[in-house]
Amino acid sequence: MNPKKVRRDQVHQLEDLPNIGKAMASDLHLLGIHTPEQLIGRNAFEMHEALCAKTGQRHDPCVIDVFMSIVHFANGGEALPWWSFTQERKRMLHRS
Repeated sequence: MNPKKVRRDQVHQLEDLPNIGKAMASDLHLLGIHTPEQLIGRNAFEMHEALCAKTGQRHDPCVIDVFMSIVHFANGGEALPWWSFTQERKRMLHRS
């Protein structure tokens, strides 16, 4: 969903989260994540690695940005576009 349209009190399913549509919701289901609450305390980088392992393909690093955005939101942060997390992801990957 477009982050500008997200209302925290109306988030009940994965597709209600910022930046999540049907395809990304399916990816989250592959990871065993079926509710927004299951994102609390998750690590976006670990989620990305798990998704790559489950699907047998390397997913674009921007998927990490999306995961960062929904984990941020689940942990009480504001609904932000996924690209708001790109620089943070790059910094974190560069440190590794």
